Amino acid sequence: MTLKFPVIFLLPTNLGVDELHELEEQIPTLTYDINEAEVVLGKVHRKERALFELRKHKLVTEEISAEEADEPTSPSPKRRRFHTPAASVVTDDSDTATDGEFHPLLSQSTQSTLKEAPTIVKVVKLAWFTESLKAGLVLPIDDYTLYRGRKPGSKPTKPKQVAPATPATPAKAADVIRRALADPKPSFHHGSRPGSSHSTASHHSRRDHFITKAPALLHMTTSEHEVELPPIPAYLHTTYACQRPAPMHPPNEPFIEELMKIRTARTLLGDKIGVRAYSSAIASLASYPYSLQSAFEVARLPGCGLKIAQLYQEFREHGELQEAKEDESDPRLAVLKLFYEIWGVAETTAREFYNKGWRDLDEIVEYGWDTLTRVQQIGVKYYDEFLQKIPRDEVESISNIILEHANKIHPGFQMVIVGGYRRGKQASGDVDVVLSHPDEAATKGFVEQIVVALEQSNYITHTLILSTKNTERGQVPVAWKGNEKKGGTGFDTLDKALVVWQDPHWTTGEKKNPNPHRRVDIIISPWKTAGCAVLGWTSGTTFQRDLRRYCKKERSLKFDSSGIRSRADGTWVDYESGPDGEPAPDMLTAERRVFEGLELEWRPPEERCTG
Repeated sequence: MTLKFPVIFLLPTNLGVDELHELEEQIPTLTYDINEAEVVLGKVHRKERALFELRKHKLVTEEISAEEADEPTSPSPKRRRFHTPAASVVTDDSDTATDGEFHPLLSQSTQSTLKEAPTIVKVVKLAWFTESLKAGLVLPIDDYTLYRGRKPGSKPTKPKQVAPATPATPAKAADVIRRALADPKPSFHHGSRPGSSHSTASHHSRRDHFITKAPALLHMTTSEHEVELPPIPAYLHTTYACQRPAPMHPPNEPFIEELMKIRTARTLLGDKIGVRAYSSAIASLASYPYSLQSAFEVARLPGCGLKIAQLYQEFREHGELQEAKEDESDPRLAVLKLFYEIWGVAETTAREFYNKGWRDLDEIVEYGWDTLTRVQQIGVKYYDEFLQKIPRDEVESISNIILEHANKIHPGFQMVIVGGYRRGKQASGDVDVVLSHPDEAATKGFVEQIVVALEQSNYITHTLILSTKNTERGQVPVAWKGNEKKGGTGFDTLDKALVVWQDPHWTTGEKKNPNPHRRVDIIISPWKTAGCAVLGWTSGTTFQRDLRRYCKKERSLKFDSSGIRSRADGTWVDYESGPDGEPAPDMLTAERRVFEGLELEWRPPEERCTG
């Protein structure tokens, strides 16, 4: 039975990425908007730190006593006031839920959005939540509470008596919510909208729909009340992006691009929860095959809810998002983005550079050159060139040169160009290739041989990273050591070389080579797990994230690019060999077999563009 927790905002402070994601999945009433939260949960232990976290998230409160925190501060749930453009609307028990109960058609998270925003917030130790899960009941919160605060201007008052709605009053809020979650009409062609010709068609069963948090106070026009929503495709009933098609150019691409701007800003500012929330919403919207017409249409999609629905409403009215516009004009974010785009500089390092007072590349060179790693120095040196996109024909040319050199060393190598190129991008930021050979002895230590050969041919000017971890452990999938080990993406577990590439041939007459420097990643995989390597290095970031989550939650497996392990006993799970144990004939067949083994519908690379 799901425990009835209050609405919770989770602080990312002091949490690792895996721990953060694990907790997000366990909290049934999680919100990504701190203003909606009744409880701010975090790995914090002092009131001073709790206050700091509230200030950091721009939530202003005044401290109150435990007794004041227990006083009612909002109207009785029996009669709640909602607002539409035309008039105020009052709901009663016949339309929503009775006291202490939930409407049978709405999820708990949806019910919480029907309440007014909480006026009191508590900052609570993480132990309250984890110990409640262990106990199987929601424990008393007071012993874990570090701070109680009331938002200014929200003094407790007695509920006002509101006159019943008149016949002229617009549809009640509960009716609007039902309409948003109502059974859609039969399926339509990709990208089409339902029309009057379908008005008499039968409905799908309500239980087939994925119900998510619906927006509580969205303004709707009369025409929007009449919008007939298309059915949610079957593949969008899941929260796993790896089970859904996400094309390169979905119908709602302009809105998605605005959300990506906000996600980039959240990345630069270190808001891990926000980045994850926006990534989930973007992946869900990328899989939706219809052009959006209503904010309520957004609210019913997995990974979307009140916040994203409100943003869509703003985008529909103005053609842009104010937050994205402000982020683009923020001088601090502009500097952080400049630093973040240096190869070898992550968002944390970008913030460190900013905090040292540096504001451009010249200041990094003048004041901090000796403190940079070699990779970062190369990233600064070729900053402008690395930002240039690589057209598809050049990606293919570079890849073919690599394969040619590989087969000169040891005939029989196969190669797949992965990354954005394989997903269908017309231009890529770098070139990613996976090389493999049916003879396992050929791939052992091969990464060093191919780098030397390309250096001698003057194609590689700098080697940024050379990893032989897979060779060092005998070319077996990375070990699974139990839940106490916090794993990463698995990309560091294969042999690989991250290099700077420059075509040494030119005919334009210049004395100095005019060809641009390019970033190239050469990944070497043993044949028995080449399908996992191709799958991992091809797919979009959120697709990869949810693939690992799906394997963990649904299959009790650990997936990474080096192979698949059982979480029960750590054994290697071979999905790439045929029924008789024969190896896959090629790397793409091996990739398809991984999908089949994981009981996932095959998604071609062009449908893994989750952003």
